[in-house]
Amino acid sequence: MLVMSDIIRGYTDTFILAQLLHHDSYGYEINKAINDMTNARFELKEATLYTTFRRLEHGGYIISYWGDENTGARRRYYAITELGKQLYYENLNDWKDAKSMIDKILEDRQ
Repeated sequence: MLVMSDIIRGYTDTFILAQLLHHDSYGYEINKAINDMTNARFELKEATLYTTFRRLEHGGYIISYWGDENTGARRRYYAITELGKQLYYENLNDWKDAKSMIDKILEDRQ
């Protein structure tokens, strides 16, 4: 039996970049959005999320900065760079190609 998280694990970077295309955000908000969009079927572990942030920032795909919260804890926000947008669209096209091939293989057998 296929495990959904195994199938989509390689797209963690792309999921985060997709969220940052809309607006700057912080870890909890990004994870909650992904969780909400998938009806709680996919949630990033905190260690995975922050490891991915570090990798993306080190690669120049995102930048981080501290927010100006007047109440509560100070948050580290992330913003996508032009290089990050380019990577997102490349990954999106790769996903579409892979999905098309998989659909063809599986649907032609039914």
